[in-house]
Formats: sequence, structure tokens, C-alpha cells
Amino acid sequence: MSDATSFASHTSPTPWVEVTGSPRFPNWLAEQYVSLAFTTYQTGKLFLLGLNPEGRLAVFERTFNRAMGLWADGHTLWLSTLYQLWRFENLLRPGELYQDHDRLYVPKIGNTTGDLDVHDVAIDGTGRVVFVATGFGCIATLSERSSFTPLWRPPFLSKLTAEDRCHLNGLALADGRPRYATAVSTSDVVDGWRDRRHDGGVVLEIPTGRVIASGLSMPHSPRLYKGRLWLHDSGTGHFGSVDPHGGRFEPLTFCPGYLRGLAFVGDYAVVGLSQPRHDKTFGGLALDAELAKRGTEARCGLLIIDLRTGDIPHWLRVEGMVRELYDVAVLPNVVRPMALGFKTDEIQRTIAIGEPESPDKK
Repeated sequence: MSDATSFASHTSPTPWVEVTGSPRFPNWLAEQYVSLAFTTYQTGKLFLLGLNPEGRLAVFERTFNRAMGLWADGHTLWLSTLYQLWRFENLLRPGELYQDHDRLYVPKIGNTTGDLDVHDVAIDGTGRVVFVATGFGCIATLSERSSFTPLWRPPFLSKLTAEDRCHLNGLALADGRPRYATAVSTSDVVDGWRDRRHDGGVVLEIPTGRVIASGLSMPHSPRLYKGRLWLHDSGTGHFGSVDPHGGRFEPLTFCPGYLRGLAFVGDYAVVGLSQPRHDKTFGGLALDAELAKRGTEARCGLLIIDLRTGDIPHWLRVEGMVRELYDVAVLPNVVRPMALGFKTDEIQRTIAIGEPESPDKK
């Protein structure tokens, strides 16, 4: 029997979302000693997924307007929202619990950037946050006084402007530095990427701008792991990889949904699935025909893919109002995480005191 968790509103007993896991999904979380985090910009939620004391799925959610890019290491968590980039920190000491949770993520710093349409977020080798400012088609970082500081943009973009020309969306680091990026097209006109959704997608090398893979359909979420550059060919529904030195995309697994979000645990990939909207952005992609051929419909949730075989031994379905996910992150050595948000006064009442310092400390 699978685990299921439902969330009902305060005014209606009808669940607004139901989260259901495959039979051994909780066991897999326990075996890997991880929890998961994922975002949905469509309903503006950050979800944290772990295990309760009985070993069943425990799902925690908080509201953040257009929650998208996500990065985590178990203690610190970064989250991009509509016009801010938030840094969360865990307030609990080792072995300490708060309401049966072993992580309590609190938003400590909110950097106001304006609406840059921030997609992927990462921390480089110096501890600096870097992100994809999709609206401007560049890799960027935070600025003390400005909205952002651009670090790199594809050479085919003739200027830095808020026109979302190529839909640069994904970022992969190598040796602590931005090294690869994905874009839906190489267009250099306003909103031009929408004309090349079927086969205009590319993987770019940073800083050279060299195209190392092309002919993709709306690629997302590049990540370098175990010597391969993994990514989603989202418009076709395939998860796979390319040789970092250049080459064709090699599909590993077909996934029943629009793919975004990618993280790794041991020999497994954790990928995010969405139900594509039937509009000019998502309609008519090869994914539609592939789903029909396989006699199924697109789902929303997470898949656990075995990198050795391409099999999917575990899955999580998210049903109800949530239909689209963006990012996913692994929280290592975490059993049951929670976070504070701004819709209740809990954040006002939760106070942690640091170690006292001597007044003579210099």
C-alpha cells in the first residue's frame, strides 16, 4: 500500500493537494538517509518531504510567491521567488528536535532583485550564490546595491535586456564554477525561443559559449554527476545525458510528464514531473505523441531513476491543485524537515540564541 498525505484548506474539508508515494518510497528515503525539497511556482509552494516517527511519509509546505529555483546542502537552503532570492538556515543543533522535526529552516536573508524570472540557483566554490536570470538571458549573482550583477551571457545574445530572447534556464557547476547552461533556443529577438520549442534547444559551455549539444526540445536542469552531464529533454519527456566534451543527447528513461528539476543520491536521480499546460508554450510537443503512444497521461510529482538501469523503482504523485513543479533538491542526513514562512506568527515567536561572546573579544 502506498503512503498518502492530503492537505485541506481552513474553510473546506476537501484536500487541495494529495501526495502519494510508491510502496517502498519511504524505505528508500530511510535507506539513503535523505529528505527531499521541491517547488511549485504554479501554486507558490515550497514542499519538504521526509518521514514521521512511524516511518511514513511526512509532507510539509510553506507559501512563497512563485517558488522556483532551489539549492540545499542539508543546513542552508536557497529559494528564488517572484522578486526575491531567499537564504534559509537551519536553527536546530545536532540531535535537537522541534515538533518532531530535525531541521527547522528559517528565512534569514531576503535579497530583493525585482522580477528577473530566476530559474536555476547554485552556490559556487567560493560560497557565492549564482543563478540564471532567465528574463535577461544571463548567469548572474547578487549585488549590494543593484538588482543583480551579470557574470556571463551566451555570445549569440547581442545585448543584455529583459526580453527573454533564448529562455536560458539551466545551470551546472564544475569544480565550483558555472560550466554549462541550457537554453530553449539561440534566438536573439524578444521572446524568440517560443518559435524553436521543438528542436532549437542547446547545451552551452561556459565561458566559451560553445554549443556542446543541439537539436533538443526545451532542455532543462543540467547537472554534472559522476563524469556525465545529465539533463532533461523536457519537450520529449526523456531524461538522459551528454558527454561534457560534446556530443548527442543520449536518452536513458522516458518519464510521463514535462521534466524540470534534478538532483542525485548515490546511484539514483530524483527528477520533477509536471502536467504541461495546453497552451502555445507546451502544446504540440513530441511529449504529447509519446504519452499517447504509451497509453498514459502526464503526471505531476517526483520519479526516482536508477542511473545504472534507467528503471524507476520509486515515485511520488502530487495531485489536486498542484500540476507543475520546477525544482527539486536533496537534503542529506535529514529525516523530517520543516520551514517557517510568513503567513502565520510562528516566525515571530521562534527565537534561537547564539553562543554568547566575551565583551572583550576583538
